[in-house]
Amino acid sequence: MSENQNLLAEQRRALILDEVRRRGGVRVNELTRKLGVSDMTVRRDLDALARQGVLEKVHGGAVPLVEASTHEPGFEAKSGLELTAKEDIARAAAQLVAPGAAIALSGGTTTYALAHQLVDVPDLTVVTNSVRVADVFHVAQRTSGPRQGAATVVLTGGVRTPSDSLVGPVADQAIAALHFDVLFLGVHGISVEAGLSTPNLAEAETNRRLVHSARRVVVVADHTKWGVVGLSSFAALNQVDTLVTDRGLDPEARAEVSEQLRRLVVAGETEQLADN
Repeated sequence: MSENQNLLAEQRRALILDEVRRRGGVRVNELTRKLGVSDMTVRRDLDALARQGVLEKVHGGAVPLVEASTHEPGFEAKSGLELTAKEDIARAAAQLVAPGAAIALSGGTTTYALAHQLVDVPDLTVVTNSVRVADVFHVAQRTSGPRQGAATVVLTGGVRTPSDSLVGPVADQAIAALHFDVLFLGVHGISVEAGLSTPNLAEAETNRRLVHSARRVVVVADHTKWGVVGLSSFAALNQVDTLVTDRGLDPEARAEVSEQLRRLVVAGETEQLADN
C-alpha cells in the first residue's frame, strides 16, 4: 500500500510540475480542483517539489524555478490564472471610465478583461500598446457593425513581447506625443520598495512613457502581484492614483497600499480611500 501511495504521489507531483511549467504558475485551489485532493495534500506536494529545486512556492501557489526577475510568461500562460479575480477587477475598474474619455490600456490579461467591459462605453478614445486589447474593440465593432459612439482605437507600433504588448522606440515615440485622461495599467509586480516592475526592460521604458502621458494612473492587479519584483521598476507607488485589486489582498498589504496611494478599490467590497 505504501508503495502504491508513493507512486501516486510521484505521479501527482509530476502533473503539478507540468502544470506549473506549462502555465507559468498555478494556484493551490486550482490544483485541488484539478487533482481531486485536499488543500493539505497539494501543499505537501509543493513543499516536496520545492525541496527538489524544481519550482518555487509563492503565496497561494507556485511558479517555475526560472520565474526570476527576468522571466516573462506569455499571454496564454497568464490568462489562465486568477480568472475570477480579473473579471471582478475589470468590472470595478470600468466604473471609473466616463463616456467620451481618452484612456490608455497597457498590455496584460487584466487590461484585456477590462477592455471587454468597455466596448459599450460611448465615444471613448482608446490608446493601447496591446494587440489583444485592440482586437477586443475591433472584433466588437465588426460584430455589431458601424454604430454611433463606437470607440476610436489607437494602436501604437513597436516590437511584440511574449505578453503581446508592443514596446520599444516606435511605441515610445507614439505614446510621448499623446495625452490621455486616465491610464489603466497592468503590472508584473507591485511592492512598496520597488513600486511597479516588469521583467522586460523595453516594456519598462514604454510603461514609463504611458505613466508620463497620463493625467491619472490606475493600476489593475490581482493580489498575487503584490510583493512580486521584476527586473526593472518603471514607476513608484506614489505615482499611482488608484489600485483596483481583489479580495485576496491581505490586510497588511492593504494598509501599506493605503499609505502610498490616494485610492484603493477592492472589487466586491466598499472601496477604501486614503487622503494623502
